[in-house]
Amino acid sequence: MSRSFLALLLFMFLTKNSVNGQLEEWCIADEQTPDTELQVALDWACGKGGADCSKIQKDQSCYYPNTVRDHASYAFNNYFQKYKKKGGTCFFNNAAMVIQVDPSHNSCHYEYMP
Repeated sequence: MSRSFLALLLFMFLTKNSVNGQLEEWCIADEQTPDTELQVALDWACGKGGADCSKIQKDQSCYYPNTVRDHASYAFNNYFQKYKKKGGTCFFNNAAMVIQVDPSHNSCHYEYMP
């Protein structure tokens, strides 16, 4: 790895995003969780959980990459942002984790609500 890349990573780690002194947090699928477990959590988030999963439907802005992990990350974050002030968490049966770096990519925007 180049020194400039390492310096950038260190800078990103040390200067976490914040709004009004609070850290910005997003909820994504844990990389170590098997797809079968992620699918169960994704189905719950998009169903009974009440997440808006319209953007991960075919031909929508967050459909690609078309993986269970990417779709679960979007749904988990949507649920977390929508319900965190009402007691909602980023747990999903231990299939998710909180990060402080915006996971948005290409045309797929992950919401953040302070």
